[in-house]
Amino acid sequence: MKNSSKAAQKNPWLWVPSLYYAEGLPYVLVMIVSVIMYKRLGVSNTDIALYTSWLYLPWTIKPLWSPLVDALRTKRLWIITMQLIIGAGLGGIALTIPAPAFFKLTLAFFWLLAFSSATHDIAADGFYMLGLSDHDQAWFVGIRSTFYRLAMITGQGLLIILAGFIETRTGPAPAEFTIVTQPGRATIHMVAPDSLQISAEARDVSIHHYPEKPVISTDLMLQNEVDSLINFAQSWNLQHGFTKGETTAEIISRQEKQTPSWFEDFIAIPLEHFLRAHWGQQSLVSSRDNRVGRAQLVYLYLSNEPPAGEEIVVNFGRGAGDKSFVVIEGSRFTITQENWQRPSLAVIQIDAKLQTASQAHFIARGGNIRLAWVVTFAVLAALFIFFLIYHKFMLPYPDSDRASGQASNIFSEFFTTFATFFSKKGILATLAFLLFYRFAEAQLAKLAAPFLLDLPDAGGLGLTTGQLGFVYGTVGVLCLVLGGLLGGFLAARNGLKYWVWWMVLAINAPNAVYIYLSQAMPQNVLLINLAVGIEQFGYGFGFTAYMLYMIHASEGEHKTAHFAICTGFMALGMMLPGMLSGWLQEIIGYQHFFIWVVIATIPSFIATKFIFIDADFGRKRSRES
Repeated sequence: MKNSSKAAQKNPWLWVPSLYYAEGLPYVLVMIVSVIMYKRLGVSNTDIALYTSWLYLPWTIKPLWSPLVDALRTKRLWIITMQLIIGAGLGGIALTIPAPAFFKLTLAFFWLLAFSSATHDIAADGFYMLGLSDHDQAWFVGIRSTFYRLAMITGQGLLIILAGFIETRTGPAPAEFTIVTQPGRATIHMVAPDSLQISAEARDVSIHHYPEKPVISTDLMLQNEVDSLINFAQSWNLQHGFTKGETTAEIISRQEKQTPSWFEDFIAIPLEHFLRAHWGQQSLVSSRDNRVGRAQLVYLYLSNEPPAGEEIVVNFGRGAGDKSFVVIEGSRFTITQENWQRPSLAVIQIDAKLQTASQAHFIARGGNIRLAWVVTFAVLAALFIFFLIYHKFMLPYPDSDRASGQASNIFSEFFTTFATFFSKKGILATLAFLLFYRFAEAQLAKLAAPFLLDLPDAGGLGLTTGQLGFVYGTVGVLCLVLGGLLGGFLAARNGLKYWVWWMVLAINAPNAVYIYLSQAMPQNVLLINLAVGIEQFGYGFGFTAYMLYMIHASEGEHKTAHFAICTGFMALGMMLPGMLSGWLQEIIGYQHFFIWVVIATIPSFIATKFIFIDADFGRKRSRES
């Protein structure tokens, strides 16, 4: 593949990392950060789940308008235009957060953000194929994935930290304290909330907590005891105005019951009975089944009354430490002049599997939450204006980056794009590869974490939440990135065809570590980390073949739109097997399920056998040098 001299003068390091960082950031903002922001602003869980779930729609249906991106103007112009719209959308969110109807207004801008981001993805992926040679596409495939993942980490980490920092600096002094576990020690006896004497202690307003040094025993307690604590805290907070009750819509939604569909009556239920009869695994009943991790009440209150006519919204949660400590009730309170002399109640529970001394740091912040998110999204808007300006000068000008059609025949181009994709030589083999290459991995991904968390009585390894966070959040991510980088470098050296069978082996064979884990049930955390690390490294290395083959299968006149269609089948190939995996595991148990996962790798090898890959694809050729 030849690029113009002007394009060749642009070092890919100057634009590939920044382009894919800019591609990943809006996605994480729409899908994850929006949920956190709405929760901090007091939107109900029902509304958050309903309305933000629909925001994923543009990425699901983006192949439908990918032909328009391919047919109209250049991919370079589409990228810059979408970054401008994304920046404007972020600015719109920042401006409408203080409004009374902020939920509807910001949601409208999130929709704009979602469609703009999905369109940006189409253009960016197409431009990647136009602006780089086959060799460079293979070499940078790991780089683009790494910077996309860095954008995800930024959204889930740094942006939340920024909002929290602003909250802390714009409200009363926060309450910060450490909760510890001590095996064999009795949990601190709590006084009745009414008996806690609260009066103005200082001129400044700060958040206080009781008890000052909370200690939780690792002894288990009955589930109904935990439920009683939760109900007591909920009733107290609701009665004194710290929280709001459910709306009528939420009550109706919670009470609705679905009747079995015809599919369940005639297919799913009979199939379940058959599987249970032949391979079903009976759950082991244990005396621990009705005993759970111990829970503890924590009281939060102000040192002085809030300013007249103002309310202070306090958000409470874990700031650092062992993730086995969880706030199960009372993460957000509204404190006013009417209720400040009474404590608000939170309930903290430890993981039932935590049987050693540990600790976690908790923070109760009461800052200006709206201001914090206004500033955060204003910074993001400025960042995308920077991306716009930067990419205006740094993106190359490939000769092949041009419109494939004209406005007069745009509808003809639209249908031609799909027709040319599905009329490609070997299209059935291509579709089979897209759908079945990750057939086993799609099922494993859904059940790996539950397996690691479940108690041994349920067939799991019994890791604590904190241990799981380290396994996947540190070891897993590191191995995944290293595998992806190595895959890109090797494919660029010898070509995709040379490495494809090694990659299909790498993405499938390590799944067998879960057969060992489910059969041996090791308690050595280091061994578990090693097994998960091997599986994640293999996935990162093997996924390189999938990404590069989608690029290879998209070659031609409409490569931008064709790549978007490939990503649609990629999502379908993950969604459908994943939907059934949980149902299957509950019937046959973890041991049989992981054996099935290894058997389910066979379609991946069969599909790979029938695809065509140019021997030189991805490898540096003399004409490119």
